[in-house]
Amino acid sequence: MGNYQRIHPRKPEDIENKRAYLIGSGIASLAAAAYLIRDGHMRGEQITIFEQDGVAGGALDGAGNPEEGFVARGGREMEEHYECLWDLFGEVPSIEEEGRTVLDEFKTLNDIDPNYSNVRVISNRGEKLRETTLGLEEKHAKALTKLLLTKEEDLGSMTVEEYFDDSYFKTPMWLYWRSMFAFEIWHSLVEMKRYMHRFIHLMPGMSTMRGLVFTKYNQYDSLVLPLKKDLESKGVNFIFNTTVTDLDIDIAGQKKSVRGIHLVQNGEEKRIETTEDDLVFFINGSMTENSSMGDMHTPPVLNRNEGACWTLWKKIAAKDPAFGKPEVFCSDIDKSKWESFTITAKGTKFRKLMEHFAEREFLPHRTATGGIITVKDSSWLMSVTVNRQPQFKNQPADVTVAWAYALFPDNKGDYIDKPMAECTGEELLKELLYHLGIDEDQMQSYIDECIVIPVMMPYITSQFMPRLKTDRPEVVPQGSTNLAFLGQFCEIEGDCVFTVEYSVRSAMMAVYTLLKLEKQLPEIYPSQYDIRALAAATKAMHSEHESLFTKITEFIIKKKLENTTMEDLL
Repeated sequence: MGNYQRIHPRKPEDIENKRAYLIGSGIASLAAAAYLIRDGHMRGEQITIFEQDGVAGGALDGAGNPEEGFVARGGREMEEHYECLWDLFGEVPSIEEEGRTVLDEFKTLNDIDPNYSNVRVISNRGEKLRETTLGLEEKHAKALTKLLLTKEEDLGSMTVEEYFDDSYFKTPMWLYWRSMFAFEIWHSLVEMKRYMHRFIHLMPGMSTMRGLVFTKYNQYDSLVLPLKKDLESKGVNFIFNTTVTDLDIDIAGQKKSVRGIHLVQNGEEKRIETTEDDLVFFINGSMTENSSMGDMHTPPVLNRNEGACWTLWKKIAAKDPAFGKPEVFCSDIDKSKWESFTITAKGTKFRKLMEHFAEREFLPHRTATGGIITVKDSSWLMSVTVNRQPQFKNQPADVTVAWAYALFPDNKGDYIDKPMAECTGEELLKELLYHLGIDEDQMQSYIDECIVIPVMMPYITSQFMPRLKTDRPEVVPQGSTNLAFLGQFCEIEGDCVFTVEYSVRSAMMAVYTLLKLEKQLPEIYPSQYDIRALAAATKAMHSEHESLFTKITEFIIKKKLENTTMEDLL
């Protein structure tokens, strides 16, 4: 939002008599609670957050210790134009620097230590590939341009592989793209289009990951913990180990109102009666539902049972078509799953190995590998990263924490002759060491100093499954008086799922709509309309054909923009 829109909304009428119930404690719910208080003038004591697990944060996790190993199921790549996220954390007090906000400390750190990958891809057991172009042919650039210009409704539920020819999937761009964003060829073409629109200004830096920003610690310690502490200080109620099982929804014509919340707490079934004045927010769907962990000697077991979050959404969706179609996203686990593993390494051997590939020394609170390093010829398509160290507040100085993931857990390894999904933590480490150029007779010395915790996630890319617009409910469905949907599986026109920004934007939309606040949301960063971003992206796409790009640019300048202010800009 511009400064003109940065207002303090008037206090909603009768806000003192409202209650807010939030189902799930992911970042979307935490953000909604913050906006209810900040812009909606609601007291914290009026807000209750239900969580089926024993810890807040949802997919933004991070836990463990140096003795048993640290673990994070995933990581978040962010950038400076996450307007809603930075609006939120510009108000959350830092828990490390008195008098500063989380945004203050975050920006200072990334200004001092900007992200840059010296080595983005390796192959042939540790060979550093220094390709910096996207490797696109003219037909690929034309296909990408056509995708940018095509309307979403004209793409329907088309998949990526239905649109591009096979040669595109052999380009460096697709390797960078799929390993950064976890895209598969069977995923939604519309979602890929949205990513292109949303992040076109980052396209020239795909080979080095410049322009991205990262937290100081893991995402729980850096984002969830300070926000949770702030909410608790204001009286927000967190109710853990509680599963919401159904909502009573009164539907009369177009009008839809939640009248009751069914839940199970400590084995006891309960019902909370609600009125139209009360507000109910639901994180429908979950990327990390039914995650399972293994250890050094045990692989994680893929949990194919339907989780409580998906079950609840299905019950709600059955009441009205406006509540979406959860089965579109959760019904094909083999196309939505992948596996990650966290490495806790004591001593110096693993640290020095990763410093070799990062081409920098891992100094405290400095960018380590600069982003993921992808193993191009890995049968699993494995990537590994060492983020800023320490990644955990209780991490000793002589411990290095790395995170790795792979997109093809059903494939056999190149060193370990079994599918990734059947591998123990030790076997996962061996496969990684093999690709990093470590011979078998040297591996044990690395294994002896490492703890590896693998995690299988059945729904981790379910938000990318091919879908139609109506398959995701609106944040506030038409006619809803007191129910809003939050998170990665509600519909926000023009923004990208699998981002923290999407979750926080859904929270702002939900609060501002249900409370009828006059405040506007920040605009989704319009880089696709910025001629500077478009010119830079065009040049990146045509880097293999510089002469053609030059001719096109010269023609535009000479025939259309000569002697104008735009000539120097291009």
